[in-house]
Amino acid sequence: MEVFAEFLAKIDHPQHRARTEEVLEWVTKRFPNLQPKVAWNQPMFTDHGTFIIGFSAAKAHLAVAPERAGMIRFSDDIKQAGYDHSSELVRIRWDRPVDFSLLEKMIEYNILDKADCSTFWRK
Repeated sequence: MEVFAEFLAKIDHPQHRARTEEVLEWVTKRFPNLQPKVAWNQPMFTDHGTFIIGFSAAKAHLAVAPERAGMIRFSDDIKQAGYDHSSELVRIRWDRPVDFSLLEKMIEYNILDKADCSTFWRK
């Protein structure tokens, strides 16, 4: 989690910082083979040099970015979870619980779908 320390320190709201840290720790523990990093001032996880999932903290929500393919694949699940979303990210309001099972499915999907990917982003 040291890799995320500077990013987390910049989140002023203590509850938002704690929630973000909880999610990042969960990913780290659940998927120990993923490489944590900060790029574009956002915490993210990669696998063999390819993007798997990224996060960002905003005033009203924690944003989760599984790439567009992940958004398309899980659009019904995202709606069922009651999360607001765009074509590129899921917005988990700070006052809503994190659906860790959905997060797990998105990460597992990207790991499997990008197993042979040799670029950072899908082409």
